[in-house]
Amino acid sequence: MRATEGISMDVGIVGLPQSGKTTVFNAVTRGSAETTTYGAGASPNLGVAKVPDGRLAVLEGIFKPKRRVPAEVTYVDIAGASDSPGESGAIVGESLNHLQRTDVLLVVARAFDDPSVPYAAGGIDPYRDSETMLDELANADLLILERRLARISEGFKGAKPPEREALNKEQSLLNRLKADLESGTALRDQELAVEDARPIEGFRLLTAKPLIILFNVGENQLSEVASLEEELSSTFTGPRIRVAALCGKLEMELVQMDSEDQREFRDSLEAADSGVDRMISVSHDVSDVITFFTGNTNEVRAWTLARGTPALNAAGNIHSDLERGFIRAEVVGYDDLARCGTMSEAKKNGLVRQEGKTYVVAEGDVVNVLFNV
Repeated sequence: MRATEGISMDVGIVGLPQSGKTTVFNAVTRGSAETTTYGAGASPNLGVAKVPDGRLAVLEGIFKPKRRVPAEVTYVDIAGASDSPGESGAIVGESLNHLQRTDVLLVVARAFDDPSVPYAAGGIDPYRDSETMLDELANADLLILERRLARISEGFKGAKPPEREALNKEQSLLNRLKADLESGTALRDQELAVEDARPIEGFRLLTAKPLIILFNVGENQLSEVASLEEELSSTFTGPRIRVAALCGKLEMELVQMDSEDQREFRDSLEAADSGVDRMISVSHDVSDVITFFTGNTNEVRAWTLARGTPALNAAGNIHSDLERGFIRAEVVGYDDLARCGTMSEAKKNGLVRQEGKTYVVAEGDVVNVLFNV
């Protein structure tokens, strides 16, 4: 019998040396990883963050459960592969393997100025550093495509007509992707038909993943965060790209405080909004996922689910027994339930629907699976 926690959402954190990426990792995961630079081959830092969602508190008031369980995001702080910013092919070996297994990439660029933390020649330029890291991601993908194209060329030798046709088709596709990537168009921004996207899924190309650009600012830049994020949004564009700015050092210190001290300190700095909460929400939202809920007197829980997933598979994410013995799902939208205040009132108003296996679970659905095993 298998119980699961919904789909896993892994965010890989990368950045040039002295960008403060591990400090950002510690902030969002409430961790205490060593923040000194660590080199290629080192094991990544792993940490889990709870996704802030005000809807859970409302549902807790409705169901009166014993516990409340938010959705989660796992952050993977990848060891740097090179101490030389912009070195071609810097993302290789274990660093590449770890990044390929993540769902979302988070590029941390240094925007803070701190004389005690030396930086490379050229000074602080987060836009330049972001582009450098994006180039490194593209270079890693180009190497993968070039190796596969070389194997395809070898495969033509002695290939039979049907095999040659398949190799020709793949070669044409990869050459097109490679040309677009060399011209500066990431895989995530390229127009790919479904039949073309499937063959390259196994390559786990980095520029095909959703992307977050994060500027790590200093405390003296807190008042500029909103305007900086607006500027970032116009610079780094695309449906699968998000941007953010936060002070990693400050946020790392704040998350170690109790809630009352943290609130007072934020107020004194006029930084009432939690940069960490915004960062976690951005990490969750950039990928093509939804949140649905389950609720009863034992537990209220938020689940992360790939967009377009039918109710049968959503039930399997909760527990294998629910999928195996699925009868139907009782579904009510969060807004409807919150407005009614109780499930019985929602049912009285005809807002609770009976849905079958093929129903596509929507954002904010509150789901109760009826099953028999």
